Amino acid sequence: MNTNELPKGSPLKFFLLIFALSIPFWLIGGRPLPLPINLPVSAFMFVCPLIAASIPLYKERKPGGIKKLLKKTLDYRKIKRKVWYLPIFFLMPMIMLLSYWVMRFTGRPLSELHIPFLAIPLFFIMFFIPAVCEEAGWMGYASGPMMYRRSALKAGIIMGSVWGAWHFIGWYFQTHHTLTWTAGQFLSTVALRIIIFWIYNNTGRSVFAAVLFHDMMNVSEFLFPNYGSHYDPVVTGTITAIVAGIVTLLWGPETLARFRYARPSA
Repeated sequence: MNTNELPKGSPLKFFLLIFALSIPFWLIGGRPLPLPINLPVSAFMFVCPLIAASIPLYKERKPGGIKKLLKKTLDYRKIKRKVWYLPIFFLMPMIMLLSYWVMRFTGRPLSELHIPFLAIPLFFIMFFIPAVCEEAGWMGYASGPMMYRRSALKAGIIMGSVWGAWHFIGWYFQTHHTLTWTAGQFLSTVALRIIIFWIYNNTGRSVFAAVLFHDMMNVSEFLFPNYGSHYDPVVTGTITAIVAGIVTLLWGPETLARFRYARPSA
């Protein structure tokens, strides 16, 4: 699959640049932010994908390249088929709700399910800018070159693995989660990136659709009981991987956009 909307960059150089730009944030340490959710100061490294994409674009097209990337990222009009707003906004909450009931069914000690609906718009606004910065780089800049050379599924697995590795220091060393927790979160991250590619390719390659889904990922995780304190990525990662597998089976690994049971056009 090819795209001429932006120049074909090097995904490898882009990934390496993200890690290099993230070093200062990792060195800051894991001091928690003054929020009821477990986030370290280094969470501000969400700017790195956007910066990593902007540097080569600026070298090639000066400010015009960066402007085009941002315009592409925020272009909501590319989502022509409005039915895709359903998975964009509701798939991740359903995954988290299913995770909760699986944990309750298996006897996990959980608080009663209580969704602070008034906090939803606040979380959505708070996580929107990080989602824009990340997806402008991941999907806006790197997805085209990656899918030009390989299937959407392989691109999703590779990018998801890099995405997970990028978060490893924060997960394990700064927020002090166990290796089991970290492995489950890594699995969930890879599966979610496959789902993002699925949404992206079925919405006319809308980066804005990826932004909204990314936003809902964070909103849903921190709406879990007690602001995510009972969140178990082993359970959620397994469910998300199953969803990614179903998506791949039904829409095909090559593009993740050719529904197996679609009616043939006239």
